[in-house]
Amino acid sequence: MSQKEEFINHLAEGQNYKNDFITLGTGILSGEPVTGAKVNIALKTMNRHGLIAGATGTGKTKTLQVIAEQLALKGVPSVLMDLKGDLSGLAQPGTASDFIKNRSQAIGVDYDPIGLPIELMSISEEKGVRLKATVSEFGPVLISQILELNDTQRGVIALIFRYCDIHHLPLIDLKDLKRVLQYITNEGKAVIQKEYGQVSAASVNTIMRKIIELEQQGAERFFGEKSFEVEDFLRTRDGKGVISVIRLTDIQNRPKLFSTFMLSLLSEIYETFPEQGDAAQPKLCLFIDEAHLVFSNASKDLLEKIEAIVKLIRSKGVGVYFCTQTPTDVPDNILGQLGLKVQHALRAFTAKDRKAITKTAENYPDSPYYNTSEVLTAMGIGEALVTALNEKGIPTPLAHTLVRAPISRMDILSSEEINAVVENSALLYKYNQDIDRESAFELLNQKMDELEEAQKNSEPAKPKTSAQTTRKTVNEPSFIEELSKNTMVRQMGRTIFRELTRGILGSFKKRK
Repeated sequence: MSQKEEFINHLAEGQNYKNDFITLGTGILSGEPVTGAKVNIALKTMNRHGLIAGATGTGKTKTLQVIAEQLALKGVPSVLMDLKGDLSGLAQPGTASDFIKNRSQAIGVDYDPIGLPIELMSISEEKGVRLKATVSEFGPVLISQILELNDTQRGVIALIFRYCDIHHLPLIDLKDLKRVLQYITNEGKAVIQKEYGQVSAASVNTIMRKIIELEQQGAERFFGEKSFEVEDFLRTRDGKGVISVIRLTDIQNRPKLFSTFMLSLLSEIYETFPEQGDAAQPKLCLFIDEAHLVFSNASKDLLEKIEAIVKLIRSKGVGVYFCTQTPTDVPDNILGQLGLKVQHALRAFTAKDRKAITKTAENYPDSPYYNTSEVLTAMGIGEALVTALNEKGIPTPLAHTLVRAPISRMDILSSEEINAVVENSALLYKYNQDIDRESAFELLNQKMDELEEAQKNSEPAKPKTSAQTTRKTVNEPSFIEELSKNTMVRQMGRTIFRELTRGILGSFKKRK
């Protein structure tokens, strides 16, 4: 048996699936793609999460695009967080160039360009279906973690949520939260102190500054109504899973907003979706591009929350995939939960880079066909080291893979095409409406207005005066008033005052 045949059998034995799968590409041996050595990923294990890593320009985003496409063709919807703006092309067919045809032939797959059903969404100024959530839906724990509050400040937030629940004050947006903070230190200070004890004004001021910081990153557009229902991610169209592309190109410099949104989305999916157990394919896959923006700015509490959700959300039939430059961008506790690993090329320009490559190579299974550290720096664009989990949860053989080309456009949509996708959205009229119903802000202001009106009405009436007395007061000036109107009297008064002042000052000078 030749080495190629051994290689094909080696990969096939590790990928002996009973259920459906997607094909990512074909294995490369001695620098040449081997037709028939397909690298397949079992759909059953796609809820075990994954990592797509590699240096800039090595093809990470296109690999993400390929996986989302193949899932859609199998009827699995997905959510893509698009921070670079180059995933909208999924809506249009790709171009069958000679290069792509030759690549597909080498892999052993057909290339049939097709546009896939997508939904453009946004949490900022980008065009698309608006994604929003209320402050109440976040809850006191998550709000405190996002604002990075200490224990005392968290207690204040918990108090606010409790007070608003009891007194039926809906917390819809950040305006409501700020108004309640003002209330508990001003008009309602006595009421709060009676019910819950004294609240530190310093803590309230700190929380207020944290909220303003979040607002400056655009969070006021995200908090509000109508809240997005995560079940709307689970849609299919003509038997294909709908790909929800969340356009985040204008928040790259606002990592606080990005991490807030991502954590709220994961939390809502986890709390809403029912337990699924092991199924033949995932219910939903979530792809987080530029994942380092989430972890590099997250507090310890926030990281623990993300880690807990990633561990537990698998049972809901949801797979989470992180796309970033190096595996070290993802915390170790989360990295250990990832079943699929797609590692594109890394660059070794410094001693630190070489150490990182050595460490990365240790995360992959040993292979009799590769020196992993050498392959990591020698791969070309569109090539990757791939290992996944088979249906028994065992890692598949490590394969240097030539990744198949996307069947949709590998470029962005034009403005006209974006408008067409947005206008044809079935969710646009459900969510793109400005709703500002009566909430804590309006109710507290109304309460204060009523209190002021009641105080005015309860003031004692002034004693009435007789018409004769009033007439005398108005029409008859007093003797002093008449003197003050006399010019000579006023001049004499100024002269007397001036002489008195000189006399007093003169006596001071003489004493000195």
